[in-house]
Amino acid sequence: MAQLIADRRDVDFVLHEQIGMVEHELFEEFNKKTIDLIVSEARNLAIKEILPTFKDGDEIGCKLENGKVTVPESFKRAWDIYCEGEWLAMCDDPEVGGQGMPKLIGCAALEYMVGANSAFMLYYGMTHGAAKLVEAFGNEEQKKLYIKKMFAGKWGGTMLLTEPEAGSDVGALTTSATKNEDGTYSIQGSKIFISAGEHDLCDNIIHPVLARIEGAPSGTRGISLFLVPKYHVNEDGSLGDFNNVVCTGLEHKMGIHGNSTASLSLGEKGDCIGTLLGVENKGMPEMFQMMNEARAFVGMQGFSVASASYMYALDYARNRVQGRHLLAGKDPAAKDVAIIQHPDVKRQLLNMKVFTEGMRSLIYYYGKCSDIVHVTEDEKLKADTSALIEVLTPIVKGYITDKALEICSHGVQVYGGYGYVSEFPVEQLMRDSRIFMIYEGTNGIQAMDLIGRKLSMNKGESFQYFIDLMKKTVEEAKGIEGIEGLVEKVDHAVSRLEALAREIGQRARSEKALNAYAFAHPFLEVTGDVTFAWMHLWRASIAAPKLAKKVGSLKKGAVAAKAEKNKDAAFYAGQIESAKFFINTLLPSAYGKMDAILEGDTSVEDILTVSFGSK
Repeated sequence: MAQLIADRRDVDFVLHEQIGMVEHELFEEFNKKTIDLIVSEARNLAIKEILPTFKDGDEIGCKLENGKVTVPESFKRAWDIYCEGEWLAMCDDPEVGGQGMPKLIGCAALEYMVGANSAFMLYYGMTHGAAKLVEAFGNEEQKKLYIKKMFAGKWGGTMLLTEPEAGSDVGALTTSATKNEDGTYSIQGSKIFISAGEHDLCDNIIHPVLARIEGAPSGTRGISLFLVPKYHVNEDGSLGDFNNVVCTGLEHKMGIHGNSTASLSLGEKGDCIGTLLGVENKGMPEMFQMMNEARAFVGMQGFSVASASYMYALDYARNRVQGRHLLAGKDPAAKDVAIIQHPDVKRQLLNMKVFTEGMRSLIYYYGKCSDIVHVTEDEKLKADTSALIEVLTPIVKGYITDKALEICSHGVQVYGGYGYVSEFPVEQLMRDSRIFMIYEGTNGIQAMDLIGRKLSMNKGESFQYFIDLMKKTVEEAKGIEGIEGLVEKVDHAVSRLEALAREIGQRARSEKALNAYAFAHPFLEVTGDVTFAWMHLWRASIAAPKLAKKVGSLKKGAVAAKAEKNKDAAFYAGQIESAKFFINTLLPSAYGKMDAILEGDTSVEDILTVSFGSK
């Protein structure tokens, strides 16, 4: 039977052999048996209940009538089962209705669920993010009224940031908040591109809204954050009257049709009342405190969709028989072979494999970093790991979602003409994946964040900590049989990235700042390339000794013979070949990009806007 959504053997490898659990009393109950059971349950839920909604979301989509939005009927059953299993708050504190799972395990569960239907799981992502905002900044009354019902999935959540005239420039928003005598605020304005902005999965939707209090400073310094429920909530938790949050339209999108991306009007047809969340004029810092989670979830979306595309393409290539083997020559008796035996198809699948595996390792590692910050009592480790999360965030969000689209494109190509028609899932996966490069700050913004803030954070020590972790893996890999040449190449790549980071960081803080930012995205790309080389070397350093032990030798013929009969030998052999392919074949392209960044061509700065073409 074909693997769906994710390669379970690789999931287990990353969980148990590469990354490993944080040892702490809070996580004592999560032994290997428990972890495997959780992942199996998540996989079953994803395949049996969420995956059947995949086509419905795309073909039926969301419908708007009289200000009310309905989702496909299949979504409602899946949502009820998902919430009954308490998956929405699986990694949250049991005191607020969570299960207290480590984030590392949550990554494995989410990979299956998001890969089954990313549009469906956006309802989870928005609700969870909004609930975390209430948990972090809400007063006791707000927490009492909202948190448990949101974490239980009985009430939904959103994030109301974007406006028609203020896209990525949030400081230009015009939504206003007028203080009332009872301490509440009357909210008035319009928001667009609101994921899960209106739907019928839940009884109520809680909207965290960015708005400006009358008289507040201009720009981002004067923005506050408010909780605005779709329906008023009474003191006893029951629902009151409609709060005049009106859906005025649904976006007609390239993909993720199953998620209701809405335009919302607040206070246009009567009072819309909100309560201040946190402190006046601190809305942006409050929102950005939760942005890492949102950006990491977008990276998870890109990865999960890419993984699903790879699994479909791999199964198709193994079963689609077309064309004779390249070495068959003119033999009239030669039969057609599965397309996985054709070199170019095999190359594309290997591209998909190495990027998917690199994504999995990085995202799970990111999850473990969150677990470390949560439980460690070592203040230096907490500070270093928190900063590492900051450094890794633009890579997780930006680099992964860039590559996810490439992987999904390969998936379509492996299917050939069939991949371009809606009968097969890779077509939808590619369309769905395109938005992830735009969500939660475009990837250009992620790149600017990397060179503008992350390189200089803590006087450069945080990025250096990241570099030193990669160097540590290189040192530990030295002397391991079978990967010697790979160690040298990754060592070289890390050293070049270290020097390049110093150069572009200095350029960004000089009169050549425009030039630096013109190369921000290429720098994000090469940082991601080297990060994935690190992850693959790490994987290979684990796999090579285990393969040698199983086979008794790393000679090609002996490995091939054993791999045909032993799944673990086949897997470990695949890890070494993945590392070789990425480091020997793909990583060298990063050096050309590094050279171009160092050269600092000024074409982007120098070209006149009128020179792009006629108006």
